[in-house]
Order: sequence, then structure tokens, then C-alpha cells
Amino acid sequence: MRPALAFLIAAALAGCGGPAPATVRADCTHVAARSGRVVDKANLLTPATEARLTRELAGLEGRTRDQLVVVTLPSLDRRPIEEVGLDLGRCWGVGQKGLDNGVLLIVARADRKVRIEVGTGLENLLKDEVAGQIIRDTLVPAFRQNRFDEGVQAGVGRIEAVLLSDTRRPQRLPPPARS
Repeated sequence: MRPALAFLIAAALAGCGGPAPATVRADCTHVAARSGRVVDKANLLTPATEARLTRELAGLEGRTRDQLVVVTLPSLDRRPIEEVGLDLGRCWGVGQKGLDNGVLLIVARADRKVRIEVGTGLENLLKDEVAGQIIRDTLVPAFRQNRFDEGVQAGVGRIEAVLLSDTRRPQRLPPPARS
């Protein structure tokens, strides 16, 4: 099977942040500390893209309180991407406590898998079908051509557009209360 087609199939099957098995618990002993809003462990992004995305994601959080983190991994180490995504989200504390409004965009290069992991507070907005469409229509076509910078930027843009489309909240929120 051609690598690009294999990536496409694996990415489509990897899907999005649907419900997790109840038995999955975060094992933080194997999870590195989060270094920022963009964690490029697979070195897929240029420094300029990483900096641009970091600014963009900070702006999104300032407008919505939603936290979107991009993580690229060299490999999943034989673990299901769903499990890795849940562990990263929980160990890193992505999303506001009590709101569960975090989103992870995960790219595992060697495994040719992509996932958008969505916190339960955003599941009604960033639905599995929408996340799957972003993966299929935006990320995978760029990745098939080894245009990881472009794919991640476009994928983040589409995720942001969905999050910003929530008309139930104002576009600019007051800062979260300190606990």
C-alpha cells in the first residue's frame, strides 16, 4: 500500500475525540511535561510556524478560554492514539478546570495517525463528524504531500473557526477567576 494512502486510511480511522473507555486512566509517568501550546516532538514544524501557532493559540484562549494544544510525536510507541490523546489531555491539564474545554491536535508521524481529542465541554460544538472532516479534508491532504506546516496551520484554523462560531458566548470573555 502506498504510504500516502496508508496515512489517509490510518488518519480517517484514528478519528476524533469520541467517548473514551471508562477504564482508561492517565499514566503521567510516561508523559513529558508540556512545553507550551505547541509541542513539536517529531520536529515537523518550522520555528516560524511554531511561533505563529503559539501566538494564534494564545489569542484563541484569550477570546474563548478554550485551550487548543498542538502536539507532534515521532511515534505512539504501540499505544492507541486515543489512549495517548487522553493521557496527554489529562496529564497536561488541557482545558479549564470545570469547563473541560481543551482540544488536542495530535500528529504521530511514524504511525501515520492524526487525532483531534476534544474535552467534554466542547463535544457539542466540535463534534466527531466535524473533527473527522477537518482531518480528512485539511490535514491528511497536506500531510500526504509532506506539507506538515501548512496542514497543521490549516487544521488549527478550521478548529479555531468552529470554536469561535459558538454564538452562546461573547467573543471576548473576562479573564478566568483565580482559585
